[in-house]
Amino acid sequence: MAITPPPDIRQLLGAHPHSKELTDHVSSLATLISKPSTAPEVKSYSDAIYFNYFALGLSLLFKPINGYKPKGGLKQEELRDADLVLDSIDIYNVIKSSKPGTAKPFAAYPMSPLVLTLSSQPLEKDAKPRPSHFEVKPETTGKDFVACLGEPDRKGGGAGPSSGSIGIWCEWSKDGVMVEFGGEESRGPQAWERGKDAVWKVLSVFPRGDST
Repeated sequence: MAITPPPDIRQLLGAHPHSKELTDHVSSLATLISKPSTAPEVKSYSDAIYFNYFALGLSLLFKPINGYKPKGGLKQEELRDADLVLDSIDIYNVIKSSKPGTAKPFAAYPMSPLVLTLSSQPLEKDAKPRPSHFEVKPETTGKDFVACLGEPDRKGGGAGPSSGSIGIWCEWSKDGVMVEFGGEESRGPQAWERGKDAVWKVLSVFPRGDST
C-alpha cells in the first residue's frame, strides 16, 4: 500500500507525543527504511523534550504546557503526554564530508521530496505571486531555496576559518522554515559567495511568524 505523507509536515505541529497523526507519520517513515518500529532517544529538560529518531533523520522538540516542568533524564513512558505539544521539527539530510563529526549521526530523512507549503503573501510590494509549495530534495541547494522562498529574514554562520566556523544558515520566519547548509561550500571566509551551491543539511519547521 502506498504511503501518503501529510500535505505539509507542519500539520504535525501542536500534536502530543502519542497523537495518532504523529505516531502514524513515524510509523510510515520506519516502513520506508524497512524497520517495523523505531523508538526515539528521549532528552528531557524543564523547558523542552527532544525525541531523536537517528535512523529516520528526524528530531522532534516538544514544549511543556499547563505549567508542566519535566525533570531531566525521564523515559518516554514517564512523560505527561497531554502536557506536551510539538513545537518544532528538525529534518536531516546526509552530506558527504571529509571531516565527520563525533556526535551520533542522523541518517537521511527517508521521505523525498519533502513538500513545504508556503505563505501566500508576496515578500515585497509588487512582487510576483509565490508558489503554493516547495519540494525539497536531497540535492536542493541554497540557490534553489532563495529562488523559491526569496531572500531570508535572518541569516548567519560561515564566518572565520573553514576549520572552526559553522555552516551558513537562513531563516524564512513567514514560512516557518530555517535551513542549515553543509559541505565545504558552507564554511569559511567566502562561504556566502559559495553558499548558493551548498546543499541543505538540516531543515527546521516551526510555527509561521516565529523565530528559533
